[in-house]
Amino acid sequence: MASHNELGKWGEDVAATYLERQGYTIMERDWKSGHRDLDIIALDGDTVVFVEVKTRSNCMFTDPEIAVDYQKIRHLQQAANHYIKYRHINHDIRFDIITVVGTMNDSPAIDHIKDAF
Repeated sequence: MASHNELGKWGEDVAATYLERQGYTIMERDWKSGHRDLDIIALDGDTVVFVEVKTRSNCMFTDPEIAVDYQKIRHLQQAANHYIKYRHINHDIRFDIITVVGTMNDSPAIDHIKDAF
């Protein structure tokens, strides 16, 4: 696996652990809808939360959440719509972004942006 893929997988693991510690229930990870994917789908009380995880080793060039642009948001919304129909979800929904900045050898900085879009 390429190093950037390993970093991304590690970031998703960190984000899932963070969410569980915050009391969320992880429903799905890396759910695919065609060529689109949803990193983490979690339950926060009665709300289904679609979480996009962005991992960077540092913020030297840009903040990780900037990578969630208009096109990425549209893809996430389309994949979430498919998931809602496929699983017959009848709950409130929310889209969050979690950024993980650091490396596997350090304690990462985690930023949880609730209701990001």
